[in-house]
Amino acid sequence: MQWALARFMQQPRHYLDLPAFYQHKRDRFVQGLARTRFAPLPSRGTYFVLTDYSAISNEPEEQFARRLVVEAGVAAIPLAPFYSEPVNRTIVRFCFAKQDQTLDAGLDRLARV
Repeated sequence: MQWALARFMQQPRHYLDLPAFYQHKRDRFVQGLARTRFAPLPSRGTYFVLTDYSAISNEPEEQFARRLVVEAGVAAIPLAPFYSEPVNRTIVRFCFAKQDQTLDAGLDRLARV
């Protein structure tokens, strides 16, 4: 594995192009969210976009995330499990490290929620 990683790192383009690559993905996803009732929150330096879903539901995050998978076929990650104390919020995160066609299909589904 170390040999493969060393060889990969010899080609700077592989890792120097990553920031622009993921910026494009994030921008595409955030722009697509404009067609939905999800409100994106500032999310820098991550593969995730935080969104407020209070315009859709006041369900707890975990319950909403489960329902989103079942009813829309889109996975969201609730933030509540990351806190030691109970937090009453309506925020989930979506991973945008996906192929463009996967992002577009997910956004189409989210627009119908």
